[in-house]
Amino acid sequence: MKYVILMHSNPQPWGHPTSDFLAEHQALPPEERERRGAEFDEVLKELSERGELVGGQALGDPRDARLFRWEGGRRKVTEGPYAETAEHFAGFFLIDVESQERAEEVTAKFSGPGETVELRPLFA
Repeated sequence: MKYVILMHSNPQPWGHPTSDFLAEHQALPPEERERRGAEFDEVLKELSERGELVGGQALGDPRDARLFRWEGGRRKVTEGPYAETAEHFAGFFLIDVESQERAEEVTAKFSGPGETVELRPLFA
């Protein structure tokens, strides 16, 4: 079963890993930040070793985005950020796991202070 793990965040300034630029993460003790970073690396290693990580990518600054819409029968292009929102799409991981329970287990490990992580199955 394939799922996409969507990372939403709004670091100021924009950067990756996004958590390094979030006030909630920066407020954690250094030991906790290091532990979380190591856990993140371990999850990616485990997914790779199990053959469950299909791919993933961090995204650039939303201010560099372009939004293409139709308005009045014509294409309209606007500059980013693409939406009025407190959080922006920051990146994704595509996984292929045996069950929704496994997908939820993995996704829970990606969430952290100041970020929203969305798990969505691919359309079959």
